[in-house]
Amino acid sequence: MRRAFTLFSIVVHTIVIAAALVAQSLVIGALPVPHDPVLYALSDFVPVEIQPPAPPPRRAPAPSEAPTVSPDAAPIAAPTGVAPETERPPSAPSASIVDGVTNGLPFGSDTLGGGAPPPPPPPPPPVQPPIRLHAGITAPRKIVDVAPVYPSIAQAARKQGVVILETVIDARGNVQSVQVLRSVPLLDDAAVAAVRQWRFTPALLNGEPVPVVMTVTVNFKLQDE
Repeated sequence: MRRAFTLFSIVVHTIVIAAALVAQSLVIGALPVPHDPVLYALSDFVPVEIQPPAPPPRRAPAPSEAPTVSPDAAPIAAPTGVAPETERPPSAPSASIVDGVTNGLPFGSDTLGGGAPPPPPPPPPPVQPPIRLHAGITAPRKIVDVAPVYPSIAQAARKQGVVILETVIDARGNVQSVQVLRSVPLLDDAAVAAVRQWRFTPALLNGEPVPVVMTVTVNFKLQDE
């Protein structure tokens, strides 16, 4: 019973839906007017004419300046005659050097704009201090020997012996100074006077002459002993 009722309901609904569809297709009437999507009318436009800006006026070319011609330049066109010579303005006197004086100023002065004075001369090389003899130095050799004068007072006093002196020999072989290391009374002055007259060959260090300190001896001996 319930199944038959459900089947009857379905049939009725189908008929109603079909009738509604057929009725809509058969109805003839005026179509609805759609809304105007344009928000403004073409008549509201005002034609505006836009013109491009006028170009700036062209600048007139500047008149060309005549080139400056030096009065000392050679002429281009051949002359038609000989013009009289014009006087030149006197030029500034140039500096002249006479006997080491420039226009009355000492030579080398920069008062007239002649430049800075010459640089000072270089300093002399440092003096080599004397060094004591060692294995690397070629010892000086005596080339001038002067015998000491035996003092008469020492002979009368029967004084004899060996005086030991320390000498400084410069780079030219001259005896620069003498100092007594071992003294013999009455004989020291005679020994110093004799050694000061000695001459030597220069001492050499790496092939270069150098001053050295060297010890020498002077022997005083009486002849009758």
